[in-house]
Amino acid sequence: MLIVSCIICYSSTAQLSTKRIKEGTITKVAKFKPPVVKTFLGRNSETNTVVVEEANQLINLPLRITDDKNNVYTVISYQFMYKKKSVIENEQTGRKEVAFTTVSDLFKTNPLPEIWRTNIGGNLQKDEELYYFDIIVKDKLNRKFFAPELKIKIK
Repeated sequence: MLIVSCIICYSSTAQLSTKRIKEGTITKVAKFKPPVVKTFLGRNSETNTVVVEEANQLINLPLRITDDKNNVYTVISYQFMYKKKSVIENEQTGRKEVAFTTVSDLFKTNPLPEIWRTNIGGNLQKDEELYYFDIIVKDKLNRKFFAPELKIKIK
């Protein structure tokens, strides 16, 4: 008798859950085609080469994302990578050699946080790079999309 009541209980529960699924509604969302945008840091976009003095100024500026009609988009987040040049001593030869290290992080503030700007700004050298990528922006309707990456090489 217990088995029969368990089966009946299970069967009715399964029917209720199936009914709930069938009653759910699916709303279609209009397909969103992101606008063609450009990423700027100062007047630089895409990949540019700048002198050390200009790079030291650029590190303090916010990213600016615009389309061809000069509409500005809000930056939600981005990743930033700094390729830093260092001099190390080769333990085998005793000679000094150039080495590069990279530091990067995900940011949700624009421009970079003060601590990053302080640590990088004023210390930039020839052959280093500032790289902004995975830039997520939103339009006035809160639709999010990726903006093009930006790389600044220092000469």
